[in-house]
Amino acid sequence: MILKHTFAPLNNSRLAHLCGPLEEHLRSIEAHLNVKITHRQEHFKVEGPKALATHALQILQSLYEQARRPIEQASVHLMLNAPPPDLNACASPAPLLTKRGDLRPRSPNQGHYMDRIQAHDITFGIGPAGTGKTYLAVAMAIDALERQSVQRIVLTRPAVEAGEKLGFLPGDLGQKVDPYLRPLYDALYDLMGYERVQKTFERQALEIAPLAFMRGRTLNHAFVILDEAQNTSTEQMKMFLTRLGLGSKAVITGDISQIDLPKGQQSGLIDAQKVLKGVQGIAFSTFTSADVVRHPLVARIVDAYGKKRGP
Repeated sequence: MILKHTFAPLNNSRLAHLCGPLEEHLRSIEAHLNVKITHRQEHFKVEGPKALATHALQILQSLYEQARRPIEQASVHLMLNAPPPDLNACASPAPLLTKRGDLRPRSPNQGHYMDRIQAHDITFGIGPAGTGKTYLAVAMAIDALERQSVQRIVLTRPAVEAGEKLGFLPGDLGQKVDPYLRPLYDALYDLMGYERVQKTFERQALEIAPLAFMRGRTLNHAFVILDEAQNTSTEQMKMFLTRLGLGSKAVITGDISQIDLPKGQQSGLIDAQKVLKGVQGIAFSTFTSADVVRHPLVARIVDAYGKKRGP
């Protein structure tokens, strides 16, 4: 079946953004839905089975509505992998107070994840790289700080790669652990801006530290994020979870397919999934390759490695 559609009024800039560089967005839709798309200016034709051709036109219309500026290939990828519209109601109740005014969940799982963070004191976000687990958690933390729901943000992750050999790295302690905390800094700079991050550090409303520094502390009125939690031991995970004080919220993120612990040592994240299942006040969000917001190849890489580890 051939379906036709004309985008009006004619806007050459929007059409260029809709099609993408060298029409890569159109080619992605064709490959994913097994349809053929042709066009002459604003007049489009989609050839294929009726249901798929109709879906392709719906995606083209949605992209055209976003085409005031260039469209990232990742946005096309997410739209192609999204479930039907009635399952895609994942917008946040209110815009998050971050530097990124356009920040919003880009998949249903991301929306559910943000809802669970809002509703629970402890939330686990588990899934492959590139699914927005840490980035969205940091965004929620900044929003909570801006709304004065918490008094500070504490970000931590285990420096597993260094183990007990931090002393062999050059520099002072801060310089030794900085490489392992860099992804957290990157998210903060993107969501707050460099100057705002520095000022927040200065007034001690923001802290980034290795997980080992959490021992013995009680974190009151704080939004605490444990990143790379798959590299915690069971003892470290218990230690972290019991740091939570009054008026605080914790988010734990990790990818159980990328565990760097010594062979034979159990991951605290995997153990927590079993031990804490069903505990009131704790929520779990699981992500898949369909939630990846990096290069489209990343999702296929995740799937390929998943199949390799399968039975």
